[in-house]
Amino acid sequence: MKNLRSRLSRPALPWLFACAAVAAATAPSAWAVPSYARQTGMACSTCHTVFPELTPFGREFKLNGYVLDNMKQIKGITMERAETLSLNSIPPLSVMAQISYTHLSQGMPDGAIAGTSGSASDANFPQQLSLFYAGKIADGLGSFIQLTYDGVGDHFGMDNTDIRYAQHFSLGAPDSDLIAGVTLNNNPTVQDPWNSTPAWGFPYSGSSTAPGPAAGTQIDGALGTSVAGLTAYAWYNHSLYGEVGVYTGAKVGDVHPVDSTQVNPSVRGLAPYWRLAYEARWDQNALSVGTYGIRTSQVPAGQPVTGPTDKFTDIALDSQYQYITDDHQLTVLGTFIHEHQSLDASSLVAGTNASDSLNTTKLVASYYWRRKIGAAFGVFNTTGSTDAAIYAPAAVVGSANGSPNSRWYAAEVNYVPFLNVKLQLQYVWYSKFNGGGGNYDGSGRNASDNNTLYLLGWFNF
Repeated sequence: MKNLRSRLSRPALPWLFACAAVAAATAPSAWAVPSYARQTGMACSTCHTVFPELTPFGREFKLNGYVLDNMKQIKGITMERAETLSLNSIPPLSVMAQISYTHLSQGMPDGAIAGTSGSASDANFPQQLSLFYAGKIADGLGSFIQLTYDGVGDHFGMDNTDIRYAQHFSLGAPDSDLIAGVTLNNNPTVQDPWNSTPAWGFPYSGSSTAPGPAAGTQIDGALGTSVAGLTAYAWYNHSLYGEVGVYTGAKVGDVHPVDSTQVNPSVRGLAPYWRLAYEARWDQNALSVGTYGIRTSQVPAGQPVTGPTDKFTDIALDSQYQYITDDHQLTVLGTFIHEHQSLDASSLVAGTNASDSLNTTKLVASYYWRRKIGAAFGVFNTTGSTDAAIYAPAAVVGSANGSPNSRWYAAEVNYVPFLNVKLQLQYVWYSKFNGGGGNYDGSGRNASDNNTLYLLGWFNF
């Protein structure tokens, strides 16, 4: 399954908005994989505060192409002593399993019996089950490839993938160091080394069955696994990071070649992506500030692929602070995303506004004691243009006033008995959901009815 919240931001007919909002309920999640530990011979705590959050060393390992190894290699060498093969003697395979329980403050309407509510509780065994090929492929070439079985949707498919090639260069001058590389991936920011960007952002796990706010920017998960991208990056002197590249549509399970029978919007042409960040490190501290963004042209679902497109421009700012010692691990991070939407196609067909905007703000703080017991708290806010053609009334997932505005909070307590096992208690509550607090959907549901208690067992091996 997509393990990022794919919240709807592309204009569509109200029925499409409602369907997409249900799919949007899947919360983001991200993984740390033990195959990297087996490859490097280092404990998970070298690269992670508590998985999946990266330490400065973990960011270096990722940017170097996942190739640092400390195990026997299977080599191929020509008569001219040119190396043609360098494989880990143990395949870099890992498995992740999530088992969860969800309880809603108020059950959602029963889909078959009018006037009644379904169960407010739901257990998923598993919620997700993933297989990873994560590690060295060849000298300079490494991967993070994830295949996932979605226990809720009952299907198996390609998930987050990052295949990268990197080389290290010494520029001669003292403290002058450069890593340069390219990455082939299927989700903008999945290749990013900081946890302040969407793909690896907090919350790292959440309920797959609880409803979530429907509106969200394109870069905040909506493009995940539906695009393919090639970007080039440089990491100078362990402090300055720059990356540029392009993405294009790569629909999974849709019509190929894409035509008007597609059930989801599709990216047309090339979508430029950029990233710039600076990180300062001192003693046990690391502080980063940065910006990132993407511009896409998209064909709405059911529309001719040669017709007008909707254009989305996402520009974001982010920052992350870490304090890491053996006893204490503190992280504070935030991101702000602004999206401008030029709805040339949807305004003609569906009667949307000619242009809209969305803004997303996230602020998160977490603390762990000895990487064993910890807590985290996050504040999330989405605001945007009122557009009744996109945000229409619908039970649970709709908006009675045409507004995408939502505000919610997430608090969690985590116990990590082993570095590859996490037990989590999470509570998410809403003060505003899809434009309102009371009767936000036009069917009598309140924002607080979507408050969610979530229990998780997360295992990596």
